[in-house]
Amino acid sequence: MPTLLHLDSAAAPEGQSISRTVTADFRAAWLELNPGGTVIYRDLAADPVPHLNFDGFTASATAPEDRSEAQKAAFSIRETLIDELERADAVVIGSPMYNFAVPAPLKAWLDNVIDVGRTAHTDTTKTLRTPVTVVTSRGGSYAPGTPMESHEHLIAHLESLLGFMMRMDPSFIVVDLTLAKTIPGMEHLIPIGDQSFAQARLDAAQNARDASARLVG
Repeated sequence: MPTLLHLDSAAAPEGQSISRTVTADFRAAWLELNPGGTVIYRDLAADPVPHLNFDGFTASATAPEDRSEAQKAAFSIRETLIDELERADAVVIGSPMYNFAVPAPLKAWLDNVIDVGRTAHTDTTKTLRTPVTVVTSRGGSYAPGTPMESHEHLIAHLESLLGFMMRMDPSFIVVDLTLAKTIPGMEHLIPIGDQSFAQARLDAAQNARDASARLVG
């Protein structure tokens, strides 16, 4: 049966997080199209994975029989996370923008699963090409033509990691202006923010359909 890897990294809990709502929409649509499919779920904010340390980093370049006990322990965590990724037929990631970047728990996950020669591309690496949908929410707008455009680093960063390094097939769903209802002076932007959220929920269902169609194709 097909497998979906679902990652959330928002600090806000379910019901208070825009990105969690949209990734849940993707998951629901995907399960409707793949009844009996398997979902591997990780709430990286509530149950963070360890940050990559020196033992975990060096273990992948060390023969298994030569690894220290510390290297074995650190790499066992990486092995679990990489295996989950390799098993996935589709991936959905919730990544709100925090301080112009991805949340720290998501960065820790990425550092653990990026393994040169296995998930990170070399000339001999098997290409994953797994479809991965990233749902990113931000309090303002960083769209082209906006005053904050030059501060949009999150999508470019994840495109480099997921697309260039890992040879996956990333697409991005963006929810803008999530703080319009709470920050004075942004009231006039509330309708635009509401429309952005509504469109993101529609896009999540469409991305789930697209990912499922690739299984059939």
